[in-house]
Amino acid sequence: MAGHKLLEKMQSAVGQVLFEKEEVTELMLTALIAGGHVLLEDVPGTGKTVLAKTMASVIDASFSRIQFTPDVLPGDVTGIRFFNMKTQEFEFRKGPVMTNILLADEINRATPRTQSSLLEAMEEHQATVDGETHPLPEPFFVIATQNPIESAQGTFDLPEAQMDRFLMKIQPGYPSEGGERAMLRSYMHGRPETSAPSAGLDDIRSIRKEALKVRVNEAVEEYLIHLVRETRDHPDVETGASPRGTIALMRAAQSRALLRGRDFAVPEDVRDLAVPVLVHRLSLTVEASMRKAPEEVLASILDRIPVPVEDVGGR
Repeated sequence: MAGHKLLEKMQSAVGQVLFEKEEVTELMLTALIAGGHVLLEDVPGTGKTVLAKTMASVIDASFSRIQFTPDVLPGDVTGIRFFNMKTQEFEFRKGPVMTNILLADEINRATPRTQSSLLEAMEEHQATVDGETHPLPEPFFVIATQNPIESAQGTFDLPEAQMDRFLMKIQPGYPSEGGERAMLRSYMHGRPETSAPSAGLDDIRSIRKEALKVRVNEAVEEYLIHLVRETRDHPDVETGASPRGTIALMRAAQSRALLRGRDFAVPEDVRDLAVPVLVHRLSLTVEASMRKAPEEVLASILDRIPVPVEDVGGR
């Protein structure tokens, strides 16, 4: 499988900068292949921005970064139309969203109006400025970061409609002792250099098409649907995963299978991806939210629903 070989090369390139973060790297590549967007959420200093920049460096693609603050306006994201005095005509000046890979740094520091300017771009892959629609480059991949321990002052929680547009929420976490030691040695004489790009835009488009051909048999399909529907029926959940979440979990499972060299998905693909794909789509009841986190609710669902026995080959 040509896609699998190329993905292995990309995974290795990212691993040269991110030490002992194989699971996080796999999730990022899975989201990229599935055509979704990623929200990185963790405490400051855990490498969220480095992870996003490293992902961009292994692909020969255009890259933009927006450092969100409360004074960033929607036009600063999508672009603006302005009157050119020299030509006496209105012209469109592209915003940073007109790129292949967009790093939306500290997205929860932007106002709701500015956050919403990303909605159309993330879902429809287009931006509308003054009534004129501008298509975005393909592929278009948003990597947003936010810090969960920010004070309420100067931050704005992402609305559910915005959260649902992220394929995954990933929490990189602190490095292991070995990973932290390797990081120290790597940074001892300066910042480590990133590898040359391992893939081009045509490669990414080809891999995405290959992922869509990955088989999802009836047993995997039933298991996936059972998990998603259980999030809606759970007594601790006010609002469960949306149908968009169902499709997202299937696409992620197909992409992970390809990443691991298979042309068929297995139940473990669904199980292992359920938390990053569904956790940000759950809204707990007021009472439950005071006692537990969405991750705990999903863990209880995963423990209760048995993983079906899958035959070799996924038929």
